[in-house]
Amino acid sequence: MSTEQRLASSDSPGSPDPTRSGEDRAVRRTGWAALRPLVLRLHFYAGVLIAPFLLVAAVTGLLYACSFQAEKIAYAHELTAPVGKEKLPLSQQVADARKAHPEGKIAAVRPAPQPGDTTRVLLSDVPGVSDDHQLAVFVDPYTGNVRGALETYGSTGALPLRTWLDALHRDLHLGEGGRLYSELAASWLWVVAGGGLALWIGRKRKNRTLRALALPDRTATGRRRTLSWHGALGLWAAVGLIFLSATGLTWSAYAGANIGDLRESLGQATPTISTAVTESDAGHDGHSSSSGRAGMPDMPGMGGTKEKPSSGSAPSDVGIDKVLRAARAQGLSDPVEVGLPTDEGTAYVVKQVQRSWPEKQDAIAVAPATGKVTDVSRFADYPVLAKLTRYGIDLHTGTLFGIANQIALAALALALIFLILWGYRMWWQRRPTRDRALSFGRPIPRGAWRQVPLPVLIPLVLTVGAVGWLIPLLGISLVAFLAVDIALGALARRRRVSTAAGD
Repeated sequence: MSTEQRLASSDSPGSPDPTRSGEDRAVRRTGWAALRPLVLRLHFYAGVLIAPFLLVAAVTGLLYACSFQAEKIAYAHELTAPVGKEKLPLSQQVADARKAHPEGKIAAVRPAPQPGDTTRVLLSDVPGVSDDHQLAVFVDPYTGNVRGALETYGSTGALPLRTWLDALHRDLHLGEGGRLYSELAASWLWVVAGGGLALWIGRKRKNRTLRALALPDRTATGRRRTLSWHGALGLWAAVGLIFLSATGLTWSAYAGANIGDLRESLGQATPTISTAVTESDAGHDGHSSSSGRAGMPDMPGMGGTKEKPSSGSAPSDVGIDKVLRAARAQGLSDPVEVGLPTDEGTAYVVKQVQRSWPEKQDAIAVAPATGKVTDVSRFADYPVLAKLTRYGIDLHTGTLFGIANQIALAALALALIFLILWGYRMWWQRRPTRDRALSFGRPIPRGAWRQVPLPVLIPLVLTVGAVGWLIPLLGISLVAFLAVDIALGALARRRRVSTAAGD
């Protein structure tokens, strides 16, 4: 028997271990030995069929992880400005931005967070800019000079390069339908990684050491060598890959909605701040002025001069400078975003937008007519799951720990790429070369579920059903796998019957 044949025999699900007693083998059949063939078959088919989606997600994720630093280089002129003696009032900076870009309407303003940074004036409803994006006008906070304007997207203020790569990773620029690919990949990644980890650790024998699990065997050859590299790297990357899968699902289309509903039912939803303005805070007759709204081309207090109170029944807007001072008084340090009222009867919203450690997510609402703080939200008061979700998403997107976070994500993406390539190589190395040189590798034998004891199989099926409901694309694709597997099994039996009848 050749080395490869011995290896295939030792890896087969039903092969007994001659070094163990009959009693020990009976115990193993009711434990991991009974589950191993099922996990092995699931890992094999998921690896072969889902791996293309995972490979695309890994490559695009690698590019996205590198985009943060590339963005700083590509847009250095817009993002930075020479440090001056004193910053202009925020209202003056906004007025200078509006002179250069009168199109659209002001949606929000992000004051320069650090010396040498520019202020961003965010415009919505700009012709040529999609509805879910904004035009960011970059203003030198010391001189008021406009240093450029770029399309921006999301709470992290992604600029065109990172926005394009983000969409590539999320939906391949195919819209909502394209999000199915990334959700399918995230739905299966934890299954493949967790199953592979269990299989690799389960291979440990009495004569194997921790080093044999954690490091590849450089003396091995052929498929055994490939398996050694695949298993050792998978051991190191498994926890990170499972984390990426879990956090990626939290804002996916279908699983994300189910997870959100579950969090809400547990009272763990992310708090929202009320922007409603009461009659007492709205001014004279309970109605805010139509001036100073996001739909207006100019806002009170943004022309660099002090606004005079209105003589009519509608009150004047206190202006963005006073709103920012109110936020500072509430302890909201930079970086912050000042969101303008969206319509009459709504408030300014000032929120911290720091997605790096330590997180800054406090927010306040300020009545436009009076400058009174009408609502406050503190990140410290968030429910536990809301905090964990925030941390998880920011860790997943590479903002929580800055460049170290991005390097770790790039390393995980590279690890997943190599794991997939080695997985396909092992499949290729299993091919029956003596019969057909170009044939594919042999699949793992069918019927693994029959080896699982009924007391284990029933709760296992119920658990899989619950997980399939929570993660719909996982459940649907698993049912599809089973249907195809059953059909192939029936076809194989029919061929065997036909062959036997012919003989």
